Amino acid sequence: MGRYLAKRLLYLIPVMLGVSIVTFGLINLAPGDPAELILRSGGVEPTREAVEALREELGLNDPVYIQYGRWLWNAAHLDLGKSFRTGRPVAEEILSRFPATLELTCAAMVFMISLALPAGILSALYRRAFLDHLSRLCALLGASLPGFWLGLVLIYLFAVKLGLLPVMGRGGWRHLVLPAVALGFGLAAVYARILRAGMLDVLGQDYIRVARAKGLKEKWVIGRHALKNALLPAVTLLGMSFGHLLGGAVIVETIFAWPGVGKFAVDSIFNRDYPVIQGYALFMAVVFVLVNLLVDVSYVFLDPRVRLERGK
Repeated sequence: MGRYLAKRLLYLIPVMLGVSIVTFGLINLAPGDPAELILRSGGVEPTREAVEALREELGLNDPVYIQYGRWLWNAAHLDLGKSFRTGRPVAEEILSRFPATLELTCAAMVFMISLALPAGILSALYRRAFLDHLSRLCALLGASLPGFWLGLVLIYLFAVKLGLLPVMGRGGWRHLVLPAVALGFGLAAVYARILRAGMLDVLGQDYIRVARAKGLKEKWVIGRHALKNALLPAVTLLGMSFGHLLGGAVIVETIFAWPGVGKFAVDSIFNRDYPVIQGYALFMAVVFVLVNLLVDVSYVFLDPRVRLERGK
């Protein structure tokens, strides 16, 4: 296991280098002079002399590869620069908002699993019955509806019309409900379909027939034998989904004024706050890669066949 982990961690190095190159390159191709933006955000008239002096001070007149090397070296030491807008360190700004995004993402994951698990199982057990058709219809709707549109509908129904839940902001669990549903509903539909397909495949296996022939209760056949194996493909995709939810939170956080990293990134894009955009992209890439690493490790524990393969 130690060797496997070390190998996976080594794989992260070229991945993160690639992400850093793309991020740095795209930001440098964006229109606008960062020195001019800094001066304007500080209320200073961006004269030619002032812009040139600030560019020299920030090292923006250096060749691109030197700027990239300097930025990468600082990033490796957790120094992502300072925000043009707030003047605070980017790493500090991101880390102060990340708990809110993580809270929203975890709530969306809980909602997604709570909805997808029973829907997938019931759909497989009552194949081609009413429950199966209803589940498939809901899955189709869930996969088709954009998260931002669903968020607006939820606000209109449950906040404006019925007044049951708050419209925006972060407070208690009531503030979490609507953004978590808007964020997790689409993926719940996808997972319900994956789980249904996995259950149908497993329920047709010989060991399930043997378990039933032995007189084992149906709930044990489903819970202990079928569900565990049917969950494996879904668990594999869980890490990617977590990253997808973190990224998708950008729009939902903006709609619900959720004070997370996503909303901060959107505000920074509108204000052309390049250090924040670079830092956000790099930070989210690191989180995405680490979550997928954890999922890979958990998959080794869940499936003995994977352990056997790693041992060869």
